[in-house]
Amino acid sequence: MSNFILAGLFTEGTTDIRFLESVVKTTLENLAFECSGYIETELEIIKIEKTGLSFNQQVLKAAEKAKRDFEILILFIHTDSDNRDDSNVFSTKIIPAKELIDQQGKDKVCKKIVALVPIQMTESWMIADKVLLKSEIGIEGSDLDLGIYRNPEEIANPKAVIENIIRISKENQVKRKRNKGLNISDLYQIIGQKIDVSQLEKLPSYMKFKNSLIEILKELNFYHK
Repeated sequence: MSNFILAGLFTEGTTDIRFLESVVKTTLENLAFECSGYIETELEIIKIEKTGLSFNQQVLKAAEKAKRDFEILILFIHTDSDNRDDSNVFSTKIIPAKELIDQQGKDKVCKKIVALVPIQMTESWMIADKVLLKSEIGIEGSDLDLGIYRNPEEIANPKAVIENIIRISKENQVKRKRNKGLNISDLYQIIGQKIDVSQLEKLPSYMKFKNSLIEILKELNFYHK
């Protein structure tokens, strides 16, 4: 059995990459550590020209590039649910995309697909580690006062909530240089790199992603638990 897993990540937007790249890397590395023997992992970001393409066509093009350019073994595909559950996204996007991939020759596309579908949007995963979020923004306050007391997946617009916390922080620190120019775009990468995965594991959408990856690793004969 090979001791190397080369994976690819295809995201809905460029901003999502900054956060999800580290989350996917960490998850894959953690599971590889649980596999039999030493498994080395690597993650490539798959970028394509999306103009004029449906989601299914984008995924197909990404799977073709993953196979052709990198011989990638597992392809992670991301799209937000933009809703309180993922049923519509899976029925209209993820499942049809996988069916399209299944119709292709194995020498043409990467066949092993793992979906990442954060409930509402990627920013809900960023709120999962509330201590880290507040620390990086540089603000003190209760989760209730900052609007993050609920399960992140129950927050309809988590991006707006984070932006509001940044605004409050700026108002509270007018005379301090720290965070004077902080924007939400500054947070994606650093939170992705530092987030406590055990906090993400409290979110059903993350666990759905993780369990899907475990099933793929089992299919590839890496994971035997």
